This record gives sequence, C-alpha cells and structure tokens, in this order.
Amino acid sequence: MARNIVVVGAQWGDEGKGKIVDILSEYADVIVRFQGGNNAGHTVVVGGEKFILHLIPSGILHSGKRCIIGNGVVVDPHILLDEIVSLRERGHFRNDSDLIISEDAHLIMPYHKRLDAVRERVRGKLKIGTTGRGIGPAYEDKAGRCGIRCGDLLREEIFREKLKANLLEKNHILKNLFHEDGFELHDIYNQFMSYAEKISGYIKDTSVYLDNAMKEGKNILFEGAQGTLLDIDHGTYPFVTSSNTVAGEAATGSGIGPTKLDRVIGISKAYTTRVGEGPFPTELSGTEGDRLRETGGEYGATTGRPRRCGWFDAVAVRYAARVNGLDGMVLTKLDVLDSLDKIMICTGYNYKGSILKNFPSSSDILNECKPVYEAMAGWQKPTSGITRFDKLPGNAQIYIKRLEELTGTSIIMVSVGAGRKEAITMENPFL
Repeated sequence: MARNIVVVGAQWGDEGKGKIVDILSEYADVIVRFQGGNNAGHTVVVGGEKFILHLIPSGILHSGKRCIIGNGVVVDPHILLDEIVSLRERGHFRNDSDLIISEDAHLIMPYHKRLDAVRERVRGKLKIGTTGRGIGPAYEDKAGRCGIRCGDLLREEIFREKLKANLLEKNHILKNLFHEDGFELHDIYNQFMSYAEKISGYIKDTSVYLDNAMKEGKNILFEGAQGTLLDIDHGTYPFVTSSNTVAGEAATGSGIGPTKLDRVIGISKAYTTRVGEGPFPTELSGTEGDRLRETGGEYGATTGRPRRCGWFDAVAVRYAARVNGLDGMVLTKLDVLDSLDKIMICTGYNYKGSILKNFPSSSDILNECKPVYEAMAGWQKPTSGITRFDKLPGNAQIYIKRLEELTGTSIIMVSVGAGRKEAITMENPFL
C-alpha cells in the first residue's frame, strides 16, 4: 500500500533530517521539500563522501527518484544552480526529469538579502540571528502580495513589471532608511533572465503532479527544513524562521490536502542544539557544552556557525510531538554520548518557583525557565556500527526507553553515526 510520510525536525533544527530522508528515500518514489530556503542545510554522508544540500531534496542522491521543490519554499536561483552543478560534477542528478520546481514557489531577490543583512546590523543586541540569506524578507513579500514567483520567470514582461514596482519601494527603503545603495532594474532583470534560461524547464505545476502521483499509488516523502521550535507560529518567537516548519505545512507547502498524509515522523538528537539567538533552557556552557559540540561536529552546514549545545529537553520534544501529531520519532547522534558517565534529561522547567510541564508560548517566560533534570547512567561503550536495538549497551537502551516515556512518542529508528548505513531501524514507516 502506498504511503505519504512527513519528516519534520522536533527541536531547533539541525537534527539530522538529511540523513534520515536519505535513508527513507530508498523506499519513496517522490521526495518533496515543502518549506524554508537555503538557510537550511541537510548533510548526508554516502560512501564516506559528504553532501550538503540547501534546496534540492536529499532524495536526489538516489537515482530514479523524482524530487520536488514545493510552493512553500523560497528559491534563490543562484544557489539552486550551484547545487545542480555540484551534484552533477559528483556523479548525481544526471536526469533533468528528476527535479521539478513549483511555479508558485517565491524567488529570493537581491534586495531581500540586502534588507536581511542591514536589519540585523541595525538591531544590534536585539538581532534575531538570521543567516542573512534573504529568507525572511522573501516571505514578507509573499505575505504582502508583492512577491515574485518562479512561474514569473517564464513570462518576461510580467517579471519585469513586478520587479520594477518592487524596486520603487525597496530602493526607497534602502536609501532613505538604511542609507544603503539601491539596485538597478536592468541589472537584476538581466541576471534573472539568465537564470530563467537554465531553470525554466524544471518549473511546473507541482500540485497537479503530486495529485497524479498519489492516484498512481506512488510512495511520497515530504521533507521539512529547520525544526518545530523555529516555526513562525509555534516556535520561540521572535527567534524563529519565517515559515511554518511543522507537519501541517507539508500539505499547504506542496499543494495537497491534509487527509492525504499518512504518518508524521519527528527527528530529534539524543541531546539538544540551537543556532542563533533566543532562549535555550538546557544550554551548557564551558567544557560540557564544548565537549558535545566537538564530539558531535556541531557547526552549521549552511553558515559554519558553532551550535549551542545542551542536554535533551523532553518538555520541548513533547511539545513538538503534540503540535506535529507525531506518529514516531527518529533519535540521531546517540553515539555522541558514548563516552559520558552521566547524562541528564530535562523533565520540566522551574519558572519562579513553579514547575512547568508544558512548553511556554512566550520566549520571555522560557528565557527565565531553569531546567529540572533527571540523571541517567551513561554506557561508556561505542554504539557506532551496531545495527540492532538489542545489541546496544544496556544503559543506552534504558536511555532511549526513558525518552519514549517522557515524550510520549515511540522511537522507530536510532542513528549511531554519520553514514547512510549507521542506523538501527526498529520500524520503517513505508513498510
């Protein structure tokens, strides 16, 4: 029986979704990226070779899979073309029909990136911690109904008129509010028409394609970017991304009905990380945090920024399970904890003397929360290379089962290394 599976991050992003999507892509016919932009980087290691994908779904590393960039994604054509060239140089993406881009996906324009950077600079200590890739301003234009979409690249005069109208406003803001240089119409027009020549063949109505694929009984995997706690509605606002990162966006960001989605799988690290600004209750400073960062290689795939590291936050992941409706969870980077003699799990928050069991919606409250910890014994044995759950060290099994109890979600897969085969599968959602 064909299945439509959604994969989302259950923390602040960087949970290892790229690897899990790569594993599950073997069983899918179509892989769909449904939100975000090139502020996200999915890292996949195949045969010891590392791939970092920013826009194209991780399924592109499997031959014969159809990969879709959905309408919920914002697309920087320059980054997309670089990614295509890089994949081809390394022996992948040999068939043009393997990629389809939604005609309704919005474009990231040069002025979006400029505005992103200058706003962060002006905010100073109040900065959000964006990647500066223009993601937020592109989504602003989408909501403001003045965005330019991929389909507009196929209609030169329409593209030109929309660009002309936008530059009147953007140049005024850049020059008069931020004292920055503006942009010339012909420069951007010529640049994007050159992009159009190269990507126009990929641009189609992806909603119709997906509907037909479902009717044909295809297995479809929906790939989210970032994580639940970065969702524009449900994350630690305002320290969030500019799109909906939760499972509901798989429907709206790809043009299908929510009743077509069969299962939702969350991805969580065996500890917690965060990039950028914002509250992080279980964050570790000093040598403990440094050890997790170095052992886990916790540096941003897109920016190279060091990630903030801390213990597993069961309150946050339980919240993610609720707002996504998780049917199961994949635990990644268990091997990073192999050398520890004691491991802590956050089971609640102490807020001004009261114990909170539910994740607060206010970042101001979360910022004042102190973690309530439960100590677990470490296993101090290597887990990499293990392929069966019952072969894991006893304390590792106890740790995993305790996370299941605290989050209310069954763990269906455990990743114990960066490689494609370094995973323990207890349940495959496609089978």
